[in-house]
Parts: sequence; structure tokens; C-alpha cells
Amino acid sequence: MNSKKVSELMDLTVDTLRYYERIGVIPPVDRDKNGYRDYKTNDLNWIFLAKNLRAAGLSIESLAEFASLAESKEDVKGAQKEILNEQMENLNEKLSDLQRTKDLLQYKIDTYDDHIAKFKSGELDKDNTEELWTMKHFKK
Repeated sequence: MNSKKVSELMDLTVDTLRYYERIGVIPPVDRDKNGYRDYKTNDLNWIFLAKNLRAAGLSIESLAEFASLAESKEDVKGAQKEILNEQMENLNEKLSDLQRTKDLLQYKIDTYDDHIAKFKSGELDKDNTEELWTMKHFKK
């Protein structure tokens, strides 16, 4: 498959595909007899993995390390798996943070009218109001 088709399939620019290959985020792509990149299924898998891991926050350096380990002649499965495990831990932390933020937003939406009414009635003021950071479901 040529670069243009891969670009469309993966929703990445051709420049990004070339950049990923140049800096080692994906292994080198074979060329056809005319010197054009000829992407195979394995290449597409690498691109898909790189795109999704980048979207999840994995650094370019970690991606390049992961790809270079794949090219190594030594047994590096443990090292590659460790990179993936670290990313999973980071992603789980981010998901937990996002869930807390989502819960906070939902709480604010659910209590908004009541909260405003209490401020208008004088029941609450700047010094006498809830302490969001102390509520157990919003603590880290």
C-alpha cells in the first residue's frame, strides 16, 4: 500500500508517516522497485499502535525505544512489555483523574440550581460554602 492510501486509512499526514519512520517510531518500511514506500500489514500495525499510544500520551522517545527494541536481535520482549505496562499504568492514572473531573462536573451540574438559590437566599456566601477539595469522591 502506498503512502497516500496509508495516510488516508490511518488519518495521518504523509509527512507524519515519514517523520515516524525517520525518527524510529516505526520500523523502516520496505520500498518497491521504484523506491516508493510499500506498506505491509505489519507496517500498518506499527503505525496504528504508534498513533494510538501517542494519543494516549506516550512520548516519542518511548515509542522510538519500543520500535528499536523490536528491531534488536537480542531477546527484548521483557523490555518491550515493560514499556507497555508503564504506559498502561500512566493511562489508568489519567483515566482515574478524568473520572474524578467528570464526577466533579456532574456534581456541579446536578447541584447548580440549588447552589445558586442558596447563595441568593444568603444561606451560603464566600466564607460559608462547600469545600469541594475535601469531598471524598473528588480526592485523589
